[in-house]
Amino acid sequence: MESPVTQPTRPWRWVPSLYFGEGVPYVVVMVLSVTMYKDLGISNTSIALYTSWLYLPWVIKPLWAPIVDLWGKKRVWITTLQLVIGASLGLGALAVPVPFFFQATLLVFCLMAFSSATHDIAADGFYLLALDRPQQAAFVGVRSTFYRLAMIAGQGGLVFLAGWWAERTGNVAGAWAGVMGVAAVFFVGLGLYHRKVLPRPDNDQPAPHGAEFWRSLFTVFGAFFRKPGILRILALLLFYRFAEAQLLKLVTPFLLDEREVGGLGLTTKHVGIIYGTYGVIALTIGGLLGGYVVSRWGLRKLWWPMVFSINLPNLVFIALATSQPESTTVITAALALEQLGYGFGFTAYLVYMMMVADGPHKTAHYALCTGFMALGMMLPGMGAGWLQEMLGYPKFFTWICFAALPSLLAASLVHIDGGFGRRQN
Repeated sequence: MESPVTQPTRPWRWVPSLYFGEGVPYVVVMVLSVTMYKDLGISNTSIALYTSWLYLPWVIKPLWAPIVDLWGKKRVWITTLQLVIGASLGLGALAVPVPFFFQATLLVFCLMAFSSATHDIAADGFYLLALDRPQQAAFVGVRSTFYRLAMIAGQGGLVFLAGWWAERTGNVAGAWAGVMGVAAVFFVGLGLYHRKVLPRPDNDQPAPHGAEFWRSLFTVFGAFFRKPGILRILALLLFYRFAEAQLLKLVTPFLLDEREVGGLGLTTKHVGIIYGTYGVIALTIGGLLGGYVVSRWGLRKLWWPMVFSINLPNLVFIALATSQPESTTVITAALALEQLGYGFGFTAYLVYMMMVADGPHKTAHYALCTGFMALGMMLPGMGAGWLQEMLGYPKFFTWICFAALPSLLAASLVHIDGGFGRRQN
């Protein structure tokens, strides 16, 4: 039974900043790293291979989630990890200018990834402890909005800042070191701020961890793998984003590469504005639209339109790679269309995971679903850079469209509960 929250929580003081802080390190590790390495001359093969490994903490996150419950208060986990993330960003700023920057920054990003994944566990748990159920429902939209704003700030703002800084100084490595330093100062400040403003709910206590706890934990995990149709479920979780996992690793290199080698020749500033800002806004609109239509008509009726919407817009990359338009308006419109479809189709994936997790262990089972989702992004992305360099951009994007077939096959095998996700009037 949920313990009462006995102290005033003032959620507007900390929910927006907590979820903004949850989004920034993920974007830095998953997106900013790709742009930075491209700017610093790393090959597409190495970028895709090594940055895909950075998904690993989110893959195995469910395995150590109980540790956050067992030891220490979630409030302490949050503030400590934010300071660790800040320190990691500071180390990254120092590592960028050194001769062995690639190896050094990868280690930094690895530390940041594990810290960020653990911070996710603590933040989501704290949200459930510090707010009562009506407040939890009321602030779902707030936390989602500020997570998206973090994506714009990282993928758009920080990338733009790096491009502007490099143009002003002529020092690309120095620009990226400066950006990492700015982010480090922000995160240290965020950790100190949350030490002051996060509430101290009475129920934020370590969970009892005797033998019975561990037996219950194995029971929860076992119940997930005994779900009816588990192989079809796992196939969908792993293959729904099979094409998108490969595409995401090469979008930024494609935008930045010179036109002579098949890219669009955009500047880093342009990438920050076009892909990191307008693209994320389109992604957000697609997600909001997807959430609305599912709540109106249910997942089963929208399943196939959403499955196709995450894959069909990838055709725009074939058009971009073959025509190489110079108009930033055309490029922006094409990327916005792809991101709109991605956001709309990704909603079906999220709702499907909620359906799979529904039951007495929904929190733990949803965490397991997200682990398989991360694995489905990690493995296909690892070889995407090598494949692109072998094929060139037009043929690579053609392959991406064919790579939707495993997703369509997996989607055809799953069972969707009638009306799941539809709002009950």
